[in-house]
Amino acid sequence: MEFFRIKKDIPFMRHALIFNIISFITFLAAVFFLWHKGLHLSVEFTGGTVMEVTYQKAADLERIRETVRKLGFGDDFQVQNFGRAQDVMINLPIQKDLTSAQQSEKVMAALLEQNPDAHLQRVEFVGPQVGDDLTHDGLMALGMVVIGIIIYLAFRFEWKYAVSAIIANLHDIVIILGFFAFFEWEFSLSVLAAVLAILGYSVNESVIIFDRIRENFRILRKKSVMEIVNHAITSTISRTIITHGSTQIMVLSMLIFGGPTLHNFALALTIGICFGIYSSVFVAAAVAMWLGIKREDLVKPVKEKGNADGAVV
Repeated sequence: MEFFRIKKDIPFMRHALIFNIISFITFLAAVFFLWHKGLHLSVEFTGGTVMEVTYQKAADLERIRETVRKLGFGDDFQVQNFGRAQDVMINLPIQKDLTSAQQSEKVMAALLEQNPDAHLQRVEFVGPQVGDDLTHDGLMALGMVVIGIIIYLAFRFEWKYAVSAIIANLHDIVIILGFFAFFEWEFSLSVLAAVLAILGYSVNESVIIFDRIRENFRILRKKSVMEIVNHAITSTISRTIITHGSTQIMVLSMLIFGGPTLHNFALALTIGICFGIYSSVFVAAAVAMWLGIKREDLVKPVKEKGNADGAVV
């Protein structure tokens, strides 16, 4: 399915060096902010108090957030529905001057003053050790995904394509994390899930372009590598617009209408989709070209047959 077809190839690779210099500068900036500011980790990673509160009617999350904010927790807390609209989960950060029990009592007193129907279902303290375990498991998951992608691309294509795709994917991931570090957005488990999703989403676009490059190597025998890469990217533009456009519409709807619960998750996906398209074209394809991809990497030469006398047929 295509919305349109571009007859003349767009010379993407002619400007690849400029775009990759911009990408490298952006990447270094993201690394700097991650090192300088670090990630603003949520309660799942740092530890804190988890409260489950039930109401008789649908809970007004904005009023609850405003009430908790006035208690001096700033913006370092989460209020979200879980299960039904009447059920609310409140995540509070660790405070040196208050125990977990004192925190929950302080919050419940304010919530009962706001709405007498509030009923505390459960209070649980998430210790720093649990946060450390989640951090370790999250990094392990990220590492296993990267290794899996390298193995998959190395078997499907060739090692040069695997290396270029991983460079492009890590470029996307670091820039997403850089945005969260620079703007001090909260990094939660849902954001980690979005980062892992972007890894798979970005490599899918790279695979589409690599597949078209392999096909072009078989068909366009007289064209140079740069011309083949340009043709592969140009011929997939319509598919890219359809796929990423529809996905971005869905993600933007979550970002705009999903409320605070889905906000950071959708925000990470939005940034990741935009940079995923960019990196597949100007990072993955360009790096693969500079690594020296050639027709022989993907297309096996046809063996010549000989007769009994050794003559070539």
